[in-house]
Amino acid sequence: MLATKPMLILIAGPYRSGTGDDPDLLAANLRRLEEAAWPIFQAGHVPMIGEWVALPVLRGAGAGSVADPVAEQVLYPTAQRLLAHCDAVLRLPGESTGADQDVAIARQRGLPVYYDLTEIPGVAA
Repeated sequence: MLATKPMLILIAGPYRSGTGDDPDLLAANLRRLEEAAWPIFQAGHVPMIGEWVALPVLRGAGAGSVADPVAEQVLYPTAQRLLAHCDAVLRLPGESTGADQDVAIARQRGLPVYYDLTEIPGVAA
């Protein structure tokens, strides 16, 4: 555990990119994002993934999938709003317009952007 204040760390990486919105591929991408959650938590921080918030919001809006037109009003804006509360971003590999936007916002706000789990304070190498 860390001796310093725990950080809320947004895990950013591919979710929709390259999936054609196929539910199985989306689920696989979400699993890849979630794989980073345990090491972050174990290091004393709080992991956050935008889809953990955005997907229930989409369902609440009546959207049947991320391909629904309302998704444009929910997916990226959710990450932008979360970044107002986050202390850092972990950018996972892979093409992702949304993750690249997350990094740009984090940099504008002066937040650290990590590109490997081992760069995060407290995460074992």
